[in-house]
Amino acid sequence: MDGSTGRVEHGGPPAVVRRARVATATVFAVHGAVTGSFATRVPWFQDHLGIGAGRLGLALALPAVGASLAMPLAGRISHRYGSRAALRALLALWCASLVLPAVAPGMITFCAALAVYGATSGMADVAMNALGVRTEERLGRSIMSGLHGMWSAGALTGSVAGTVAAHANTDARVHLGLAAGVLVLLGAVVCHWVLDLRAEPEEHPPPRFSAPPRSALAIGAVGFCAVFAEGASLDWSAVYLRDVVGSGAGVAAGCTTAFACTMAAARLAGDAAVRRFGPVRTVRAGGALATAGGVLVVAGGSAVPVIAGFGLLGLGIAVVVPLAFAAAGRSGPEPSRAIAGVATITYTSGLVAPAVIGQIANASSLTVSFALVTAGAAGLVAGAGVLRAPVRAATSGRAAAAVERR
Repeated sequence: MDGSTGRVEHGGPPAVVRRARVATATVFAVHGAVTGSFATRVPWFQDHLGIGAGRLGLALALPAVGASLAMPLAGRISHRYGSRAALRALLALWCASLVLPAVAPGMITFCAALAVYGATSGMADVAMNALGVRTEERLGRSIMSGLHGMWSAGALTGSVAGTVAAHANTDARVHLGLAAGVLVLLGAVVCHWVLDLRAEPEEHPPPRFSAPPRSALAIGAVGFCAVFAEGASLDWSAVYLRDVVGSGAGVAAGCTTAFACTMAAARLAGDAAVRRFGPVRTVRAGGALATAGGVLVVAGGSAVPVIAGFGLLGLGIAVVVPLAFAAAGRSGPEPSRAIAGVATITYTSGLVAPAVIGQIANASSLTVSFALVTAGAAGLVAGAGVLRAPVRAATSGRAAAAVERR
């Protein structure tokens, strides 16, 4: 019996749970590969439709809008069909939606395609994170950072394949169609081994649309700070190196790539730190690292300290979002609703961060913009306590010990 989600049909033996962990990690990688594949073909979309940067920027806000609106539906779908069937269907829809922007004949259909792309992304995101939290509980040890590390690895893999396709002048409709087919097939196969959680007959389904529960707001605020720093660094680090430090284009672009790789590596290794120190101390230490990195970015006058600062920012914030999802999943009787609430807040942060940084830079300077990022990183140190796991009865001595450590 799962105290908040229902019975487990196929959870049982530890070997099955370990297999479910590998399958869930692969699901995260598939989800990330879709994002990486899409990102590399944005210039093709712009050229194909003949639109300017302003109209493209407005269109690219629609995936976050679609995701925020649709994410609350994921819990209801999982409640009705079970976690395995729901994840299989939502992941397939997300992978298939990769084709839609490429085949859109005009701006209106392109915007509609991006909204659908975002909606399917958000629902699959909530379903896989909820399942990741439940798998973590059955293993009795932290795995969420590693799962998100697999997402980052998948995104990097998708972006590498997309870069190769772009350099080969492959039509995006061909590239994304092939990528979607492969990823749909891989997702359908690996979903066979994820945990199958089902609601009890008397359990009421979650609402179709609802505000985030109160328990998710403080957790979401911590996630907001981390995603704001991530979005700002990914979108503006190269510009910062070029305009503030005076670095060449190659060094500037390399800084962004290094930041993404640092985050992926830190997430893959982050579970070991969480198991040893617990989520609160891990995030406080990460916040301190990220704050030090922000200070280096703001105060550094040459490429080396600024690049090192962005590296420390990536290391410091890497595990925050995975731990925020894990904390949301443990925060109340409706884990999918809480995870959807945290996801909505973090998606919003990722949406507004690049624009806020740009507006502040336009009014003052990029240095002032990253002073704000540094202040947000310091907020992680102050707010880490909301990620503390509740101490509750566990089904085994191992799980109880793990809860106590957290």
